[in-house]
Amino acid sequence: MEDFESQEVAQEVPANDVFIAPSIHEKDILAGVSYTHTTLVPNFIQNNLSIECVVGVDEAGRGPVLGPMVYGLLYLPLSQHRVLLADTHRFDDSKVLKPQVRSDLMQAICTPGTDLYQNCGWATRVMSARDIASGMLKPAGVYNLNAQAMDATIQLIKDVFAQGVNVKEIYIDTIGKADVYQKKLEKIFPTTMVTVAEKADSLYPCVSAASVCAKVTRDAALEVNHKAYSASNTYAGEPKSAADAWGSGYPSSATTISWLKGHMDPLFGWGTECRMSWGTAKDMLEAKGNGIKVDWPDVNDDEQARRMTDFYITTSTMDVDEEPDDELATWYGKPVAESIF
Repeated sequence: MEDFESQEVAQEVPANDVFIAPSIHEKDILAGVSYTHTTLVPNFIQNNLSIECVVGVDEAGRGPVLGPMVYGLLYLPLSQHRVLLADTHRFDDSKVLKPQVRSDLMQAICTPGTDLYQNCGWATRVMSARDIASGMLKPAGVYNLNAQAMDATIQLIKDVFAQGVNVKEIYIDTIGKADVYQKKLEKIFPTTMVTVAEKADSLYPCVSAASVCAKVTRDAALEVNHKAYSASNTYAGEPKSAADAWGSGYPSSATTISWLKGHMDPLFGWGTECRMSWGTAKDMLEAKGNGIKVDWPDVNDDEQARRMTDFYITTSTMDVDEEPDDELATWYGKPVAESIF
């Protein structure tokens, strides 16, 4: 079991020369902003919107402590589903495909003139490490990872419908219990056949292709994140690629842990590439002698949390013998001169 897991994590390491897809918005990635990239509807489908299409959705990067989680969606005509994706291009779960193979497949999807470009539309939702952690660390009403993932999935599908695509079937790799998730989606998309299943990325070619879109986008996003370090003079000897510096980005990766330990700021931790809500990051910051402890004021302490209105002087606070002033004149307190002299 351990050998299988180590091989699976090894396959998560990006290709050193990963294809930079149009879904890479460098400014947003460096700023830690989540965003959605959606392609235009392929001309073949746009010219005849009655064509019945199939949609696949999958994610990449759910478990890593470094980098975004990316949801990918891909759709194409039902008639082309298995013939084009499985028989012709051999799509499979992105974790099974070698890094260079999935990069090449993504490049084919994005290259005008190829059969994949002409028949497939796709989209990605890049969920930044900063936003993931922010949702999970809310003091009240925690926005957990499953809820974030479900919302991303639903919005991606809604966007396809909004483009006028005639979606007849939807296949999704499950989050949690497949039957519960499927029932929820069936209520949202009642006119479409929805299938939610474990290992859907290995069962349905459209999900496999969506998995590739998500994984290659994440791989390239990691390279963008890493530029902040490789292009800086602060870290001498920093590897030029995220693959060499971070490995897979998973907490189980020795390369990842070594990088985190060597690049931790004692006050701020790390940059927007790190999920501060992950136990790996929190444990490093809270370990004795590593991070700087900050004592925040208690907002429930009366001495620390006085209201602005506490400083106002109104007629109700005047001496009994003092004549009341005009209501508007005392609304914001009494003039300084009157109080002093």
